[in-house]
Amino acid sequence: MLDAKTLEPIVFASIRIKDRSLGVISNLDGSFKIPIKYRDYGDVIEISSMGYRTVEVLIHDLSIYVTNTIRLQPAVFELPETIVSANRKRKELRPKEIVQKAIDALLENYPTEPYSQVGYYRDYQLDNRDYVNLNEAILEVYDQGFRATDSSTTKVLIYNYKENRDFRRDTLARKPYNYSFKGEAKIIDKGYLNSYGGNEFTILSVHNAIRNYKINSYSFVHRFETDLLKEHKFSREDDSSFGEELLYTIRFERKLPVHSAYGRLYISKFDYSIYKMEYAVYDETKTNSTGLADKNGSIKQPIFEVTTSYRQQNNKMYLNYISFNNVFKLWEPPKLKLDYVDLRFDRTLLYKSSTNLKKRWFILTFSEFLNANYVQNVKQFSIYFKGKKIALEGLLVSDNKVILYPKATSKKQIQMLEELQFIAQNEGLNEQILTVEAKNLQDVNGNKIGEWTTKDFHQFREFFVQKLKPNGVTEAYPESSFMNRRKPIFKGQPIVKPENIGDYWMNTPLKTAKN
Repeated sequence: MLDAKTLEPIVFASIRIKDRSLGVISNLDGSFKIPIKYRDYGDVIEISSMGYRTVEVLIHDLSIYVTNTIRLQPAVFELPETIVSANRKRKELRPKEIVQKAIDALLENYPTEPYSQVGYYRDYQLDNRDYVNLNEAILEVYDQGFRATDSSTTKVLIYNYKENRDFRRDTLARKPYNYSFKGEAKIIDKGYLNSYGGNEFTILSVHNAIRNYKINSYSFVHRFETDLLKEHKFSREDDSSFGEELLYTIRFERKLPVHSAYGRLYISKFDYSIYKMEYAVYDETKTNSTGLADKNGSIKQPIFEVTTSYRQQNNKMYLNYISFNNVFKLWEPPKLKLDYVDLRFDRTLLYKSSTNLKKRWFILTFSEFLNANYVQNVKQFSIYFKGKKIALEGLLVSDNKVILYPKATSKKQIQMLEELQFIAQNEGLNEQILTVEAKNLQDVNGNKIGEWTTKDFHQFREFFVQKLKPNGVTEAYPESSFMNRRKPIFKGQPIVKPENIGDYWMNTPLKTAKN
């Protein structure tokens, strides 16, 4: 799905099967999937997205053999004619006043009675634009309404889940966050993400600041009800729309010495219900990898971003989707390292100096092919036998090997080499007996010897609602049927498959999020 003018992907557009209250949300590349059975039923999909005209497409007109391209036209706003009286002039609300009205109307616009929603959950990482470690699930979320505390009252049934093995699995990137670097580590630079007991869906839910309006959700929104207005500066941007609903667009921001934060609220001009909230926090000390300004006008390194979307159903606002992603650094071990060392001895003439014939030599084998231009002299290498340094006087380099020739001109050096040869023949060498140091080396790809490197990944957690069930009740299920919110989703959780499990599907993305 593309913008008809720019041909850019339309991310997180709502795709609903008309008259069935079922649907999905488009992926990062604008793609989405609909089960073929709905094509056979002759159904129509309704596609809507913030700032675009809503369109309807007959599923039967879409091909099942090739990727279909749908283009959405940007919405055009036509202001209605107004009559202005000289004596009565309508007061224009300031941005902060609009937000305050939205906060005051939360319990009027959002459900306060129990309900449930069935949706598609996924978590994954993006390595550049490749999806890595994709996990997927179909969940039914039983919410007790906005007067109840979400974290303590909401229950979740897992209809189905899988660790998608069609996508690359990266063992290091799957590790828990480690905020004190010890060897291999996965960290959030300039930030901290609470594990909330290890449950991915719990982490995602806490970052819904609208639903959790009374509790501390995340920096720097904190408590949406009381802190948002105090912590940010507000301004108004051009109006937007969602379907037929005209929306205020309110931008808000906060700047600190180390962090900056930018957000937008899309608020109904009719009843002040919030249709969408975007929020992003940046590290002001670092520039992003592209050096280009993003949609918030920032060139700084993002730390996390959360987008929450609601839509009106049954005269109340219900969750449409939530997407939370944070950037983390993965410390990767050196690509160029010394794998092992051999001591060879032979009476063949190998190297001739002015004083002797060499009968022993060391072979150093490295993990990668070496750039010979960086292997200049023996001073780059140090070999110690039982803590005593062995003098070197010559070398050869070939592919991933370096041959080092020790000096054999002094009685002490010769005795060390003979003892070393005896141990190598009879006991074998180990790091306690022989240690080797190498410095200022590079491989053919430019990796430096012993150098740890970092790589930025994006960690995503997302939930896309497929169906709303008003008046959701949980009495039909024993407590053991529900997900343990303190335990990872994909490790030994109970599975409950309803009879209509076929109505829901996993909107698995393409392996690469290409534009």
